[in-house]
Amino acid sequence: MTINVFKTIGMGRRYMKTWPMVRQLSFYFPEYRVVRATQLSMRLMPLLAIFAAASQIYIHGWAFLPQAITIALFFISLPIQGLLWLGWRAQHPLPLTLFDWCNQLSNKLNTMGVSSKPLGAKACYYDMAIVLKIAFERLDKSYWEEL
Repeated sequence: MTINVFKTIGMGRRYMKTWPMVRQLSFYFPEYRVVRATQLSMRLMPLLAIFAAASQIYIHGWAFLPQAITIALFFISLPIQGLLWLGWRAQHPLPLTLFDWCNQLSNKLNTMGVSSKPLGAKACYYDMAIVLKIAFERLDKSYWEEL
């Protein structure tokens, strides 16, 4: 099995932008926390990498340049790890219980007049994220209080 890293990272970015950032979903799915952590790390980790590398060189001198580069690369890799996990999760097939629940949600949206395709046989978490995003934009809050 080969994994195309760049394709997985790109899928992770799309999944991160598609996932509805609603706190209610954090009780059921880890995506809310992973997306938050990845967004935060994308902003902070480059600065922390520079600071950590510069402080190593400042304190220990140029002899510690390899260690400083290693520490900087570690900090820079953290957001990439989040995107890789999100990309892997986005392509992961849905369990049957979530598949049925998403189809019920899609049918509910269709009865309300909102265009939503039912999930196919090879539905994945990215497909569920699309349905959830449409649902949170269109359904009223009383539906979500039933969860």
